[in-house]
Amino acid sequence: MDVRGYNQEAWDRQVESGNEWTVPVGPDVVEAARRGQWEVLLTETKPVPSAWFPEMAGAVVLCLASGGGQQAPVFAAAGAKVTVLDNSPGQLAQDRFVAERESLDLETVQGDMRDLSAFAEGSFDLVFHPVSNLFVPEVRPVWAEAFRVLRCGGVLLAGFLNPAVYVFDRELVDSTGEVRVKYALPYADATSQSEEEVRRQIQRGEPLEFSHSLEEQIGGQIEAGFLISGFYEDHYRDDPIATYLPTYVATKAIKP
Repeated sequence: MDVRGYNQEAWDRQVESGNEWTVPVGPDVVEAARRGQWEVLLTETKPVPSAWFPEMAGAVVLCLASGGGQQAPVFAAAGAKVTVLDNSPGQLAQDRFVAERESLDLETVQGDMRDLSAFAEGSFDLVFHPVSNLFVPEVRPVWAEAFRVLRCGGVLLAGFLNPAVYVFDRELVDSTGEVRVKYALPYADATSQSEEEVRRQIQRGEPLEFSHSLEEQIGGQIEAGFLISGFYEDHYRDDPIATYLPTYVATKAIKP
């Protein structure tokens, strides 16, 4: 199965249906960012600590798999030179919509988060990568490419899922609120579920997901050459799983 092609179309459908991660920020958010008052999310509820960011005025920023008109316009309004790379044309259209509405300097590039060959080595001061690498089957190429395109001293800010969330029966959680272990790790929608479950997911037009171990997520960044200098956990909103364990991880990593 062409996972990238399928997920591209699935996220375009998410834009059409109004998924919360596809809804662009309003003019008030952009205006506040122009005044230096802004915050963004790597995960679901906790804003990224302001101390994690470099000086944004004049910074060259890559929003990696971060379309949707949410983070990139804020960075551009704060004075950064921003490029957004995303697999979904629909998500990128949301960023262009805000840029045109607010007269922001922002570039969009359609592409695979595992292949940043469109960018030269050492092009960026900051790579901002919110929760999205669950939509690709391999995560180590993401870290290797982020390392390559960052300048020395550059920062990678990444959010990702705690892989433990994938052991639970999602349909049972959604329908009854009951949390029950069902799957072994590593997990992939297309191979861990039954054929009927996969068929229903595809009929619903939902993106396909893949679990990645903490060794791949955190250890993978270290293997790529990064130094981890910040870490926090976060939780799903209004989800029974979040009462048992943190569901998200965010890291700050530096290219020495």
